[in-house]
Amino acid sequence: MRSRRRATLNNTQEELGLFRRRSIVAMVVVLIMLSTLVGRLVYLQVIKHDVFITRSDSNRMRVEPLPPNRGLIFDRNHKVLAENRPTYNLTIVRERADDLDQTLDLLVDILGLSDDKIDTFKKRSRQRQRPYQPALLMSDLSEAQIASLAVNRYRLPGVSVEAQLLRYYPESVAMSHVLGYVGRISESDLERLDSSNYAGTHFVGKLGVERFYEDELHGKVGYRTVETNARGRALRELDRTPPESGKNLTLTIDSDLQALGYKLLTGKRGAIVAINPQTGGILAMVSTPGYDTNQFVTGIGSKSYRALQDDLDLPLYNRAVRGQYPPASTVKPYMSLAGLENGVITPQTTVYDPGYYKLPNDSRRYRNWLRWGHGRVDMRRAIRVSNDTYFYTVAHRLGISRLSEFMHRFGYGEAHSLDVWGAQSGIMPSKEWKRGRFGKPWYPGETLSVGIGQGYWLATPLQMATAASVLANKGKWIRPHLAKEIGDTPVTPPFPKTPPDIKLKNSNWWNLVDQGLEDVIQSGEGTARSLQKGLQYTMAGKTGTAQVFTLGQNQKYNASELRERLRDHALFIAFAPVDNPQIAIALIIENGGGDHLAAPIGRKMLDEWLLPRLDKAGSETPRLDELARGASDH
Repeated sequence: MRSRRRATLNNTQEELGLFRRRSIVAMVVVLIMLSTLVGRLVYLQVIKHDVFITRSDSNRMRVEPLPPNRGLIFDRNHKVLAENRPTYNLTIVRERADDLDQTLDLLVDILGLSDDKIDTFKKRSRQRQRPYQPALLMSDLSEAQIASLAVNRYRLPGVSVEAQLLRYYPESVAMSHVLGYVGRISESDLERLDSSNYAGTHFVGKLGVERFYEDELHGKVGYRTVETNARGRALRELDRTPPESGKNLTLTIDSDLQALGYKLLTGKRGAIVAINPQTGGILAMVSTPGYDTNQFVTGIGSKSYRALQDDLDLPLYNRAVRGQYPPASTVKPYMSLAGLENGVITPQTTVYDPGYYKLPNDSRRYRNWLRWGHGRVDMRRAIRVSNDTYFYTVAHRLGISRLSEFMHRFGYGEAHSLDVWGAQSGIMPSKEWKRGRFGKPWYPGETLSVGIGQGYWLATPLQMATAASVLANKGKWIRPHLAKEIGDTPVTPPFPKTPPDIKLKNSNWWNLVDQGLEDVIQSGEGTARSLQKGLQYTMAGKTGTAQVFTLGQNQKYNASELRERLRDHALFIAFAPVDNPQIAIALIIENGGGDHLAAPIGRKMLDEWLLPRLDKAGSETPRLDELARGASDH
């Protein structure tokens, strides 16, 4: 028994075999691991050499965008309207922040932000952004804020204070609706912008000229390659592609005329548009009340923005190009031309006005503004005294189809401006328009309302000024525009998509209508006769009063008995000098209570533009004497 157990323990041959088998297995495992290691080294060092050398470089080098300087905006006399001033912005690269929420809370404490700004501040940090692109948290940092951030820099990974030029508007309120403003790039902006060209840019044009000419004003982004340390801080610049600055923009706007228009309308809701008929250049485009556009550049607070939105006077609303109003009696010169062109009247046609007009087989009375009537009137006198009955007659004879077609030729119902952002087309009604809009037929009484610029007919002040400009040019069309020069390139007509010139069967009809419009100012019974005192040039003008609500058959309008916002709108169109028009204007004062308020403002605008030029070119007083003699015949 013992000898058998001892033999088993001392079996060296078996032990040697076991050792060899284990050695072979270990050697195979080592060879496999060695082969895997060598293969991996070959893969990394040879096959993927280019990839990993690039990654290695990226760890020590970074490509940074260089935003371009935004182009400046000037008025026609090279006065700065929009400039760039140096400032400091606070940005964060989310991917480099250790804990975004903790970093933001720390920034709020360091900057001492008020409660109403904290939500906006944190919302901006999470705005959709390209990876590793800085998100703008705050603009226009104060020196105290910059110092506090510098002291706490080690606690704020991914946070930077960068110097950049910030948009500033010296005449922000008066020019608010012309220029618009730039604001922070939003998520909706990112969807329409070329993200590669806006890398590093935090602002984009939102409204007005800034929005329409964004591509020209913005410029092209540049890039630089920098060497960084382990913390991502730039050590030195290795390469640079400089950015291309945006083009400067010179407008046709005269800032002095614009400022006067705003001053004249201060405290009122209204708009003034002035155009040079010879070039189509817009000289002034005023909408009141305005607002401080500089608030929107740095980021307006929610409380201030709500105050603007809730203001009953709608300061954010651009009445000059978006406000749509009945053009009222300002359309009567165009109605006269439509009647002459379509042969429903002649210059000698007279209509008896008892104070109202009645359609055949209709008992309803469509009243003249003068309830006892003007008696027998011809076309020239009808323009002069703004007789409604005469133009009811013309409208009925024309019919809505011919009336609508002719007014489209003057730009009503169309948006013909070249570069005015947000301009509305208004409404020039027709049978087809009403059927499509309301599913109802057109009635003859509606034609009468349209014939005196009421009813469904709506127009913007820009459209009214454009039509006055075409009238001053005796039918020649030049699209109204705001840009005078883009960079060094002048903006001059002819412009694409310009409507065809208006050719009348008898070109002398233009002069006949002009004479009626001169009578409005110079005649003793003209509706704007108060303007003739001291007038140093010839003026063609037309007043208008647009109803805010419809009066009953036997009701009489009395402004003093109505709430202010129910009173009639006051309108005025004019151009001057008549023989060589240099300016055409249209203005409206909401709830002005009558045209007596609008015409004097129009006269002051014309004086501001023309008198300095007449002093240089010579006075038109002899022409005025001639007009005075002619006016005595009426």
